[in-house]
Amino acid sequence: MNLQMEQIPDLFTPQGSKKESWFLEGPQSRRKELVFLFDVLKEFIKGFRTLHFIGPCVTVFGSARFKEENYYYEMARQIGRKIAEMGFAVMTGGGPGIMEAANRGAKDAGGRSIGCNIILPKEQKPNKYLDKWVQINYFFVRKILLTKYSYAFVVMPGGYGTMDEFFEAITLMQVGKTKRFPVILFGTMYHKQLIEYIRNMVTQQTINPEDARLFLCTDSIAETIDHINKFAVQGFGLKRRKKMQPFSWLGERRINSRIAQPIINTD
Repeated sequence: MNLQMEQIPDLFTPQGSKKESWFLEGPQSRRKELVFLFDVLKEFIKGFRTLHFIGPCVTVFGSARFKEENYYYEMARQIGRKIAEMGFAVMTGGGPGIMEAANRGAKDAGGRSIGCNIILPKEQKPNKYLDKWVQINYFFVRKILLTKYSYAFVVMPGGYGTMDEFFEAITLMQVGKTKRFPVILFGTMYHKQLIEYIRNMVTQQTINPEDARLFLCTDSIAETIDHINKFAVQGFGLKRRKKMQPFSWLGERRINSRIAQPIINTD
């Protein structure tokens, strides 16, 4: 395979917003920097306020491009259902493809289905299987929200965005910035070359051998759920406790679900 980039200047033309362009220029006026900080703060407040009562989640990452007839779409739907049956809310990026499939599976089971959608130049609309969602402008804010409420991560086949989310999750664990949450890389054939690349990192000593064991790679839904149960439910001592009550005067509401949710043991 020829991996050389074609010499097409248009590929390197910036396609971001004006906000991103001036942000990359370096120091701005104090007023502009303060406005940007408040803009980011508003994004976080909006995300925290929207997602406050969703309960413990498992986040499912994957391609937005797979259609309903795709094998991995069906696998993601089944995984979403099984995760919901465990009592977790199923969180995704809120878009189509794998994200839609996982959210759909949660709805099939009567569980909670959550989306954290990114606003893109080419609009990505929230899928129709969401109970609750928030739309975010900044990728770094969205990535924090996708991880803040989650005790496990299921990485289905996907593209650049999915790989970004996968490597961020295992990097944070590698350097000790987060606890060792279960991460499942689903699809051994799809990720075969990625696994070989990671093994080469070990051979070249750019990562330690134990870093290659920060995730499970599997084709089995049962193994996926067992891994989450062992290292998220049992590993973090999740148990049932009284749900936090929303304040109606703040416009807060709970997401109805016919499945009881696990809560972290704070004893």
